[in-house]
Amino acid sequence: MTEPLSDNAGHSAGEGAYAAAGVSIDAADRAIDLMKGWVEKARRPEMIGGLGGFAGLFDASALTKYAHPLLATSTDGVGTKVAIAQQMDVHDTIGFDLVGMVVDDLVVCGAEPLFMTDYIATGRVVPERIAAIVKGIAEACVVAGCALIGGETAEHPGLLDPDEYDVAGAATGVVEADNLLGPGRVRPGDVVLAMGSSGLHSNGYSLVRHVLLNTAGWALDKDVDVLGRTLGEELLEPTRIYAKACLDLAAAGGVHAMSHVTGGGLAANLERVMPVEVGATIDRTTWSLPPVFSLVGEVGNVSREDLEATLNCGVGMVAMMTPDSVDAAVELLAGHGIAAWVAGEVSEGGEGRVTLTGEHH
Repeated sequence: MTEPLSDNAGHSAGEGAYAAAGVSIDAADRAIDLMKGWVEKARRPEMIGGLGGFAGLFDASALTKYAHPLLATSTDGVGTKVAIAQQMDVHDTIGFDLVGMVVDDLVVCGAEPLFMTDYIATGRVVPERIAAIVKGIAEACVVAGCALIGGETAEHPGLLDPDEYDVAGAATGVVEADNLLGPGRVRPGDVVLAMGSSGLHSNGYSLVRHVLLNTAGWALDKDVDVLGRTLGEELLEPTRIYAKACLDLAAAGGVHAMSHVTGGGLAANLERVMPVEVGATIDRTTWSLPPVFSLVGEVGNVSREDLEATLNCGVGMVAMMTPDSVDAAVELLAGHGIAAWVAGEVSEGGEGRVTLTGEHH
């Protein structure tokens, strides 16, 4: 949900003078009209009011069902993936990336995402483009189960080129204190359950763009046999949203910690939820490296270590859990359309480190 246009300077000079400076109030109003239907789809019963307020309202009495509610918050953007969307003039998927990057950080501690706000900065408000971005955000909020409760569109002529924009968002969630997941619950003997990614998600695009677009000189409309589609279609594949699946997984029991694999790759993100008393070993032979990752490595002569330190390499989320919970977890995740497999184990010692062994097949 995006509120009225702002460049943080006020509108006292009037539409004529403001328009002469490169800011169009009329375009912003048109954008709001176009996005209203999508925002309405991303509601929860606790959401109060609609478009146009200065603040989004959420009925906190919903938290009274918790014995000891803990609020969780997360904020993020989608990085240079927006450059691909702008080059292709496709803007209704970037919102999935934004929501996925934000809400999937919340669920790793077991928190249910409640509401989200967005911020879109652009050089020039094109109503249809802004509405397409918000459409993607709203649709992704529905998938994640959270409300799109507020936001802002800012037109920044002179700072951004007319067709440039960037997006960011923040979300708030809640978890029962007794159900909080994290390093304190991880034990030797836990297994590491990997969940497949949908592709690159929204990390490492500076590397990917440098290798495939700048160095190799490939065009976004290039058909790539190993991908089975054009390069641009692959690069715009939306980030998978794990929120509802991971909440169901946590509710089923046996899960001790989860990690969202974003910038820094699998090992570094898993280490963020590892206590120093244990270590984990990940076996690369348990999954095949998806083609897009191999492509970046081969075309750019990027080492496996650099790939794994930058990209998710096919694993977008992991859970550390008891071995007797794995079969039910794999079945539950399959019901959400997410492939999952045992990729490693937790052992005593290791100083909180993650070691990757074997070779991808």
